[in-house]
Amino acid sequence: MKSALRKIVPVAALAAVGVLGFAVPASAATTVSFDCQADAPIVGPQQVSLTQDADVTAPATVAPGGALDVVVDPAANSVPATVSSYKVKQIKDFALKIPVPANSTFVGADLAGGSGLGSTAPKLTVAGGVATLSFPGPIAGGATFELPTVTVHLTAGASGTIETKLAGSSYADPGLTFTAVVNQLIDISAPTACFPSPSPIFTTTTIG
Repeated sequence: MKSALRKIVPVAALAAVGVLGFAVPASAATTVSFDCQADAPIVGPQQVSLTQDADVTAPATVAPGGALDVVVDPAANSVPATVSSYKVKQIKDFALKIPVPANSTFVGADLAGGSGLGSTAPKLTVAGGVATLSFPGPIAGGATFELPTVTVHLTAGASGTIETKLAGSSYADPGLTFTAVVNQLIDISAPTACFPSPSPIFTTTTIG
């Protein structure tokens, strides 16, 4: 399972807390790499590498106390049908953590579009200065999916910069968790913990 699940995690939503102000916006394609560990029964922990692309739009500047939005447009992705000798049955129970940036206040978020994510729509909740995007799935092995476009509304602070990045620094402090269900004679559920490696700064907006 070392190369398992390379394309199955919808991490594009990771940039959900960002900024888009009244300055001329900049647009950039972003690729995020995650270092993950799947806790597979019997065989033990397995390292997993994941990537996801997204287009992130944000401004260079915003006025003190001004309203800020970010628009994140995730690329389509797919779940592999098989990994090594394992058949991928499904992936489920996603939770992605995004810190609310310093020098900003979270106001709200809008999710639009998306496909192939299961019957329950994704939701974004905020507690303790961290926004969590979650949905139960499942997404079947071999299926194509696309996360919704995410627009997050913020209010800028009085001064400084607003930098957007992901939560997570280790397997013990994950920014992304999910469960992979694979089959080899029997179904095996592998809870998986991930952190961005490296952890990029997606946008930097100067207040002033």
